[in-house]
Amino acid sequence: MNAEQLTSEYSSTSAPKDACADVRADLPADNGGFIRTCGDGFGKDHDYIAELPEKSGRDTIFLAKGDMVCVAARAIKAGETVEVDGNDPVTVLEDVPRGHKIALVDVPEGENVIKYGFAIGRAKQPIKRGEWVHTHNIATNLGANLEYTYEPTDDTVKPGQPTMTFQGYRRSNGKVGIRNDLYIVPTVGCISGLVATMARMFTARHNGNGNFDSVIVARHPYGCSQLGGDLEWTQNTLRGIVEHPNAGGVLVVGLGCENNQMALFKAGLEGIDETRVKTMICQDEPDEFDRAADLLEELNEAAKNDHREPIPMNELKVGVECGGSDGMSGITANPMVGRFAEWLVSQGGSVVLSEVPEMFGAETVLMSQARDEGVFHDIVDLINNFKGHFRKYGEIISDNPSPGNKAGGITTLEDKSLGCIRKGGKCEVEDVILYGHRIKRNGLSLMQTPGNDMVSTTAKGSAGCNLILFTTGRGTPFGCFVPTIKVATNTPLAEKKKRWIDFNAGRLLDEPASVVDEDFRKLVLEVVNGRRTNNEKNAMQETVIFKDGPTE
Repeated sequence: MNAEQLTSEYSSTSAPKDACADVRADLPADNGGFIRTCGDGFGKDHDYIAELPEKSGRDTIFLAKGDMVCVAARAIKAGETVEVDGNDPVTVLEDVPRGHKIALVDVPEGENVIKYGFAIGRAKQPIKRGEWVHTHNIATNLGANLEYTYEPTDDTVKPGQPTMTFQGYRRSNGKVGIRNDLYIVPTVGCISGLVATMARMFTARHNGNGNFDSVIVARHPYGCSQLGGDLEWTQNTLRGIVEHPNAGGVLVVGLGCENNQMALFKAGLEGIDETRVKTMICQDEPDEFDRAADLLEELNEAAKNDHREPIPMNELKVGVECGGSDGMSGITANPMVGRFAEWLVSQGGSVVLSEVPEMFGAETVLMSQARDEGVFHDIVDLINNFKGHFRKYGEIISDNPSPGNKAGGITTLEDKSLGCIRKGGKCEVEDVILYGHRIKRNGLSLMQTPGNDMVSTTAKGSAGCNLILFTTGRGTPFGCFVPTIKVATNTPLAEKKKRWIDFNAGRLLDEPASVVDEDFRKLVLEVVNGRRTNNEKNAMQETVIFKDGPTE
């Protein structure tokens, strides 16, 4: 891949402050590129993805004109002189792990450090050309709320008309699914064991999944001892699962005495087919397993003639997610997913980008892509309200990058955010969706969720996304209740975790983007049309709900 293909198109601007903890442990010569960082002092001795060599022949990656740093494409030793696209070779002054940053210029103390064409923080001390740039010498700029001005860009990708179709399931309410799954949804966490047994009894009776692709239990710990808006978040998320068109049948199971009462829960459901959604309350039944077995057989019978049919591409809804990110996330996998998002939006489809804290420091880019001034103000509120959520609990807004993120080369939240938002490409932002709500417009929407990838992914599924494109650099086995395509940012991870990873975006360091993008699009469409992802094959299909409030 050449420099132009890797370069961000975004123009430079100043990012806005807070400090990351100063932790820099000794870097052993034989550690394979692992660096201990803040929070990482609990017996972790090595970086498992460094056990396999990176196959890239590149030394470094230079992202955008005006950048003060490049990124190491491999572990680089002190004293090596490395090539940097568009720049003079640089002699590295100290060991730099793969995915970490190297200074291309001398940076005075207090000056902003530019990467992706944007400030990712400021120098805490003078930084020399060739030095390793990380948490020991950069601090975040994030802090107080900012004043924003609507300055729209004119090169966004807007929703177009479909020229292609996929094979999906048209439901009686007009919605479209890409799977014919059976969902069993408990209204309250204390019956999760019961509903798991109901699922096992069904699959044992049918020696498999019956007329369904998968049998999925939406286990969660909530539904009781919750109050007000906290309970509403749980109810709305679960309702989105019940209403999801990827389900050919749904059994909703209540206990009977919980806050999340069945009658109240059902009253909030919209557009359901009662031949495909059944309910029961365990305390009302002499034998809840017998009752569940009968209802599941009714659902199985109702699904026996379900079939795929051609569906216009503008009815496909995709969530984009990252978790366990590293220094390659914003260089390989996230931009590739962003290019897929641009293609899908050009076909009139829907894309959802969330994880609001991982927009902090990059929010002006998204604001510039707003469809109109109304959406711009919605994004401003999205950012400022989530900062307020942190402050309500006395937390620092810039503490998001995890120990694994930092070990992988991400230094500040701005650094992480500027890579994170690339999953949305240059799509025009059409809408802002509140947590627990549904997709309302085609094109790119931003959704109110925390940075936690499990909560965020579940929320996008509940909002109506048919599948998730999930990038990871450190590696995570998590999968959602909808098909979750796991994309590795680097080749070592893809080779190490074959049961987790569906696609290797590390190829972008050695192959043309056009080739890798086409292979990725082909995989996504194969999954849409029925190919099983690793999370489906291995039953890694989880439900995680955001909690915000006291437990009574």
